Amino acid sequence: MNDDNGKIEVWNRVLRSALAMPGARIDRGAYLNKELSKHFAEEMVQKAIETTPAKAGIPVSTISLIAKSSIAWHRAGVSASSFTVSLPGGWWMAGTIPADLTQFFWHVMVILQKLAYLHGWPELFEEGTEPDDETLLRFTIFVGVMFGAATAAKILGDLAERVGGQVLKRLPQQALAKWGIYHFAKQVAKWIGIRLTKQSAALVLAKAIPFVSGVISGAITWVLFTTMSRRLRKHLEGLRLHCDSA
Repeated sequence: MNDDNGKIEVWNRVLRSALAMPGARIDRGAYLNKELSKHFAEEMVQKAIETTPAKAGIPVSTISLIAKSSIAWHRAGVSASSFTVSLPGGWWMAGTIPADLTQFFWHVMVILQKLAYLHGWPELFEEGTEPDDETLLRFTIFVGVMFGAATAAKILGDLAERVGGQVLKRLPQQALAKWGIYHFAKQVAKWIGIRLTKQSAALVLAKAIPFVSGVISGAITWVLFTTMSRRLRKHLEGLRLHCDSA
């Protein structure tokens, strides 16, 4: 395995572990029905599920309110778990994923799905199936945006342009290869893999502080999760899928 593939596999192992946890996969229809039915009549909610919230006439302000509420709920949960800043060295070589790392990315996986569905995206994978390479790369693109990767932001924008205007229950299989962006998605996966293995005090995933207290760990996790979720929310708000004219 060359170095690039090794970095990609580091990330894919973390991603698979998070997606394998109970509750990691969000049913788009059930989530939209639960959240939108608190504010709107059944007919509008069903239209939002069949098309998108924006096409159903759901105000941007309400979508933003629900998105921020979902972020706040998961932020509290992931911070309460006292995500550990210092990770034991060599975990990516040993093939084991620390529980705290998996827990953190479980919340990341769940919130990115909720934000995506609120902002007009179809199902990101099929229920009852194991995620294939393309599915993993789809999630990788969203996480890349959360981490601030410019390539990931561009890819997500390209996907929105292609999906916009269509009524899709889920993103088509092999879409990344068909649209010529599979290679770039793999580059994002490698970039994230490097971030996960790089020693840096800037991330809670780093090893720079070997014995940090739970309070400090929770505070850093709070800030990181907030930054990542807010970055994705703002990016999704600016894409065509969020416009009722798309």
